[in-house]
Amino acid sequence: MLTSSLEKVDPEVADAILQETRRQAGKLEMIASENFVSEAVLEAQGSVMTNKYAEGYPGHRYYGGCEFVDIVETLAIERCKKLFGAEHVNVQPHAGVQANMAVYFAVLEPGDTILGMDLSHGGHLSHGSPVSFSGKFYKGVFYGVDRKTETIDFNEVESQAKKHKPKIIVVGASSYPRRIDYTKFREIADRVGAVIMADIAHIGGLIAAGLHPSPISNCEFVTMTTHKTLRGPRGGLIMCKKKYAEALDNKIFPGMQGGPLMHIIAAKAVAFKEALSEEFKIYQQQIVKNAAVIADELLARGYRLVSGGTDTHLLLVDLSDRGITGKAAQELLDRTGITINKNRIPFDKKSPAVTSGIRIGTPAVTTRGMKEGEMKTIARLISDVLTYRNDENRLRAVREEVRNLCEKFTLYHARINNNYGNGGTAGTQSAG
Repeated sequence: MLTSSLEKVDPEVADAILQETRRQAGKLEMIASENFVSEAVLEAQGSVMTNKYAEGYPGHRYYGGCEFVDIVETLAIERCKKLFGAEHVNVQPHAGVQANMAVYFAVLEPGDTILGMDLSHGGHLSHGSPVSFSGKFYKGVFYGVDRKTETIDFNEVESQAKKHKPKIIVVGASSYPRRIDYTKFREIADRVGAVIMADIAHIGGLIAAGLHPSPISNCEFVTMTTHKTLRGPRGGLIMCKKKYAEALDNKIFPGMQGGPLMHIIAAKAVAFKEALSEEFKIYQQQIVKNAAVIADELLARGYRLVSGGTDTHLLLVDLSDRGITGKAAQELLDRTGITINKNRIPFDKKSPAVTSGIRIGTPAVTTRGMKEGEMKTIARLISDVLTYRNDENRLRAVREEVRNLCEKFTLYHARINNNYGNGGTAGTQSAG
């Protein structure tokens, strides 16, 4: 077994990384916002690109020696344009929140109004929440879902838009399981003179594969993270119409960020190349199929799902009638090797720290190569844990089944054997 430089220099950190690798490999990762990147993405992210300061943009840097980082950033930009059909792309945002912040800085003044989706109905903190910068610098007003259908209430969207005259309407969510109609938002925005920012952090991979409507033609700005369904490194990006390109770029640098993370941008370029492949489309199709199977299986077992099901990579399970909170369910499932997150459901009476629901996602298990058969098993295991939560024998049996599944669909095999960076794949099955 080879000893890595990290093990020699800092064995405590090396051991923590090894244990995290084993945790990821030994549990079923069902958090909708998490995924496993390929070894190629890991290699680019851990490269010497991290050493280079590159303030500015390709061809217009404030430091010398940028000829090779210019190559990777240009590749990332052009590949992203091709992937989504965007007019202009900025790949420098460190995260999705910074991407959203840059858009607000480009078109808003402090105190201007943002119309976004209510956080408790599936929105995001950066869409105007009062605990976020977006609700402190700007006035956040909100729309939500219809109480009966639990899908976006466009009558409320239009009513709020006419009442508050927002300068920007934010379209996007962190826990909304249905397709989004960007055309309807465009119509409403035009009636009140607003621009639209679509935050596609969760569904970017689905959009890239043509499995979800694209917001590109209907929205002035589109932001996203590059992890989640896109299966790239943790980071953000912004796409926009050409007329906003200069203002937007200036807000990223020098407006709110200094030197870009060139190792992350290199990893983004690799992820975009992977996403342009036919295998990636097949992989995204499987993500959606897998989510639908879990939804159907849970419905058949009597669980209530928000909006009745899913069109995407995630589903929300209402546990209100199950005698268990989302927090307790998250902790219990994690004990048995199934990692999900507690999540509020629309019109939830419980706090965000407790919640009445859980969110389940399929990107990471799909990366490992799992398909419909495994999803039926996973749905059964989730139901067993929640149903027989006081039966330690049943819980141990679930943990053993989870362990067997994880051993069948291996993850980062060489890294688990403490051979850092010397082979192995994200999933030994076809991961796209």
